[in-house]
Amino acid sequence: MQQAERSAGPGERPASAETPYLELLARGASADAYEQPVLLARAEGRPPEWIAALQRAKPLALRVRAELEGRRRREAELSALFETAHDLAGLRDLDAVLQAIVQRARSLLGTDVAYLSLNDPARGDTYMRVTEGSVAARFQQLRLGMGEGLGGLVAQTARPYVTDDYFKDDRFQHTLTIDAGVRDEGLVAILGVPLTLGHHVIGVLFAADRRARVFEREQIALLGSFAALAAAAIDTANLLAETRSALAGLERANEIIRDRSGVIERASDVHDRLAELVLRGGGVHDVAAAVSQVLDGTVEFAEAAAAPAEALEASREEGHAVRHEDDWIAAVAAGGELLGALVLRGHPGLDPVDQRTLERAAMVTSLLLLARRSAAEAEQRVRGELLDDLLDARDHDPRVLRERAARLDADLDAVHVVLAARLEGGTADADEEADVRRRLAAAASHLAATRHGLAAARDGGTVLLLPLGPGGSATELARGAARQLGTAVHAPVTVGASGPADGLATRPDAVATAYGEARRCLDALRLLGRTGDGAAAEDFGFLGLLLAGDRDIPGFVDRTIGQVVEYDRRRGTELLRTLDAYFDCGMSPARTKDELHVHVNTVAQRLERVGRLLGDDWQSPARALEIQLALRLHRLSAPTGH
Repeated sequence: MQQAERSAGPGERPASAETPYLELLARGASADAYEQPVLLARAEGRPPEWIAALQRAKPLALRVRAELEGRRRREAELSALFETAHDLAGLRDLDAVLQAIVQRARSLLGTDVAYLSLNDPARGDTYMRVTEGSVAARFQQLRLGMGEGLGGLVAQTARPYVTDDYFKDDRFQHTLTIDAGVRDEGLVAILGVPLTLGHHVIGVLFAADRRARVFEREQIALLGSFAALAAAAIDTANLLAETRSALAGLERANEIIRDRSGVIERASDVHDRLAELVLRGGGVHDVAAAVSQVLDGTVEFAEAAAAPAEALEASREEGHAVRHEDDWIAAVAAGGELLGALVLRGHPGLDPVDQRTLERAAMVTSLLLLARRSAAEAEQRVRGELLDDLLDARDHDPRVLRERAARLDADLDAVHVVLAARLEGGTADADEEADVRRRLAAAASHLAATRHGLAAARDGGTVLLLPLGPGGSATELARGAARQLGTAVHAPVTVGASGPADGLATRPDAVATAYGEARRCLDALRLLGRTGDGAAAEDFGFLGLLLAGDRDIPGFVDRTIGQVVEYDRRRGTELLRTLDAYFDCGMSPARTKDELHVHVNTVAQRLERVGRLLGDDWQSPARALEIQLALRLHRLSAPTGH
């Protein structure tokens, strides 16, 4: 960075204030290094405005750095989970898999030590099985009685526990043996999560530091995910051990050998298929299809709301697939959240190994759903940030705006429409309403992504920026969005649309102006009782002149009386003059014929022609008011002498 600044020469400055920070971002410099550009500029006697520009650019660069660090961390976490799932699918050595889980947990959480203990039912305590980063022999050989120390409490209660200073925490039962081992290792902050199979705790997974530290909620959830994989690895190893024992017994009976070998082959087949699906980025329906083939039945993924509630809850609590009438239900859950279920249809008799296969498939499905959710949330956040910048006119550099949009498959040089959407009919339950709002935001983001647009939450609702295709209209976009979003959230969604807007990258206020028009249309729809509908300013007749940001008077005149104007132009008739006189005479044909000096039948024939052009309801109060306003505006805009 310093070299880049000096290369500009004395009295000169780099191309922009962002350049030093971009170089820091490119080489992954530490946060402390971001103080250097300002200090260096002052030392070199740079102009005050240049130093001010550097100071403005620094927090933005730090925000980008933090975002990049967060994404790298999330990618590393997902990669580690998938790698561990792959290790589990091809399980050959339980100790190697557990060691890999502990190593990855320590690396991702950035702790000094990570270790795993298993319960010993025969002795009624828990003992160290795998450690990573430990240096004290006494610590590595510790055994904790149920309820003793942090680990014993986790093993006893099946709940995660965390302490930022173990020796000052009186929630745990301290013993001389345990405290001596922890002191030998020099541990201070400790996090422990249970390893559970169903409702049974089989051990504890720990992450610990030799200094005071507060563990974040995301870190606790991540360690819980590794604990679930460790428990699954142990369960799989136990299952394989049981299978080997069964095979030894089956050697004495050829018929049983044939039956059991078929079951084992199916289990191995599904494990291989699921591992392949994970590696090539398959979806939940691909998992269901693969398991359907192995189990010789129909397996479907069902949303949590569509699955039998009682059976789904039982499967989540027990950690196993449960029978429901002639079907089997395996809960798809992560961190206590129900994501759905795998349902095996019409298969009341299920071999235990096949049951385990269904349960493994449910676990893989949960990992795929979490990965998909993480990717969707990241894209939704990036789309929302760009739209927020456009609405707030934060970035005036058209090139930067176009590049950011292009990375999201959007084109800011195309004609767009801004949509303001709001959820109608809120509920008294705050959690339920928050869930509906989240679903609205997700649905809007999906709609924007599929239409090459942008979406963001704003002003208690959602705003979308969608391109207007050839031959399309703002009204069609608004109505389509109201219909799609309402279907997605199962509640009415009202959508107001702006008129077409262009030059979004070069005019900083273009999006904000269009958003204001869309908000006015949204408010008008709600005042008129048209909730759950979509509309643009052009749909409100003369009110659209007040709602529209650009006051499209020629467009209003054309929509209202354009056919009559064109008829007069082509045929040389006087329908417009007749309409003017008709309204000036209080809509009386008798007075109109005197005003025009024609026969009353002529007036009637002209008005009949007007009705054919404008529709049968042209004399209704609302239409008549619009037509009179359009006539006056047309007269004002007509050339002198017309």
